[in-house]
Amino acid sequence: MAQHNFDLGKLSVKALNELPEAVLWMDENGKFFEVNPVGCQVWGYTREEFLALYVFDINPNFTPDIWAEHWNKQVKNAATFESSHRRKDGTIFPVDITNNFVELNGKTVSCSIVRDISDRKKNNRIARLSDATIQSVGDAIFWICPKGFIKHVNETACQRYGYTKAELESMNILSLSKDLTTEDLNNLFTRLRKEKQFLIEGMHYTKDDEPIDVEISGNYVQFEEMEYTCSIVRDIRERKRKEAALRGALMEIRSLKEKLEAENNYLQEEIEIQNNFGEIVSNSAKFKKVLQKVEQVADTSSTVLITGESGTGKELIARAVHQLSRRSKRPMIKVNCAALPANLIESELFGHEKGAFTGAISQKIGKFELADKGTLFLDEIGEMPIELQSKLLRAIQEGEIERLGSTTTLQVDVRLIAATNRDLLKEIENGKFREDLYYRLNVFPIHSIPLRKRKEDIPLLTRYFCDQLGLKLGRKIEVVPQKVIDKLTAYDFPGNVRELENLIERAIIMSKRGKLQLGDWFNPKQKVKKPVDFLSMEAIQKKHIIEVLQHTNWRVSGENGAAKILAMRPTTLYSKMEKLNIKRSTDLAKDDD
Repeated sequence: MAQHNFDLGKLSVKALNELPEAVLWMDENGKFFEVNPVGCQVWGYTREEFLALYVFDINPNFTPDIWAEHWNKQVKNAATFESSHRRKDGTIFPVDITNNFVELNGKTVSCSIVRDISDRKKNNRIARLSDATIQSVGDAIFWICPKGFIKHVNETACQRYGYTKAELESMNILSLSKDLTTEDLNNLFTRLRKEKQFLIEGMHYTKDDEPIDVEISGNYVQFEEMEYTCSIVRDIRERKRKEAALRGALMEIRSLKEKLEAENNYLQEEIEIQNNFGEIVSNSAKFKKVLQKVEQVADTSSTVLITGESGTGKELIARAVHQLSRRSKRPMIKVNCAALPANLIESELFGHEKGAFTGAISQKIGKFELADKGTLFLDEIGEMPIELQSKLLRAIQEGEIERLGSTTTLQVDVRLIAATNRDLLKEIENGKFREDLYYRLNVFPIHSIPLRKRKEDIPLLTRYFCDQLGLKLGRKIEVVPQKVIDKLTAYDFPGNVRELENLIERAIIMSKRGKLQLGDWFNPKQKVKKPVDFLSMEAIQKKHIIEVLQHTNWRVSGENGAAKILAMRPTTLYSKMEKLNIKRSTDLAKDDD
């Protein structure tokens, strides 16, 4: 065997000089005593300059004390770690360091291999940014292989379909798209390889088997020698609903033009919205006077108070005032004072700051701010708690509001419209409504007349509701017999237009072959009770609690206490009594008045 004589010292120096990574030699004091050419290039020093440096000169994280501690730890347990270094020009860059400790001339020295990982850090950051973007987009995203198996999904897909990420990534897309076949999938991938993208519509199903109309934008992706479609899936149910409604409306219009039924003895024509009054349908001379008032006040900034029985269309009148006003390009914001708990109305109207009360985890913009330069409609204003009425009065008078928890006053320009079915003058007498607020609201009153006083509108409204509700229910009503109109006209409708609408909906459900029929359940000859003033829910609760307390001799807790009868905690009942101002001296009979 041939013998080869190598100079190992020269060979080692040659190997170090040709390494692609920087190599630094230093003693226990952190003093450099050797560096290879790559190290000089990376840090920007000459070899002579480098050998005059200490590790603290290039590593901003080290001081002599920290280095001494680091040295002792690394000698015992050498490791690879990340840090940051400083070049000669002062720039900081991330590095990966592998420390190796060797004995040289009887002393322990460090030989560190240092790699510049700037590109790796940048790529990792871009990858994290890309992933965060994909996870937060509003559309579901699927990565699917040619066999249909789901390889990856974003968070939106999990939320929309009701599956966990692990569940989705163990499924085939055919499980979500039940109408799609294996052949369809193969054809899509063939098309995708050629065109690189596609746009189709389909039907997907959630974990609860709820159907979702979707639009799928497929994009061809090759990654690590594998093929995928990156499919962006958009929920288009709302768009489909609007398209279907539009098609139905157009079909209904064509049908109305073509059909003339002998049994339709009254004029069956398209319901035209006259004088730009939105959804108000009327030919009544009496109601036209109401609409004249709407026209008179709409173009002003005056506050309007709309009164009238429930179901007479007070909100429609409010919308007509807004639509005819100079504020029509801004929204009309509605607040139903009867639908909100008393402790939430103030926040709903004026907003709140973060931390203003328990549960206020973020800032909330109130309805007054949302309605700035527009219209604020306060429905059921008679239900507003009296303690809040003073703040509403200030907002109306001064055009200023303060969010809950804030000391900053905000200026708002709001046109106010209020509506109620209560007798506010009677509420004032009972101490439940502020007189000054009433006169501030009652600048321009409009009274919506009940349906029994404009019966000439019943045929027109009947046709209107047949068209609208028939479309919603999928039941087309082509014929409305005159005897049906006669029965409806003979009825006084204590529930007004809303009652008529509900009655027509029930009749459409029961009708057959496109002919409106009233069942035996409708008896127009029955005596109609005139509308009365009903107790509010709060008054009913108060009355019931007082009756139970009187029954228990005002005992709240315990086995025979009122709390147990009412199925409430004693603490909850005490809070309710305080809120409703219930005391042992409360006179039930007097309270009922």
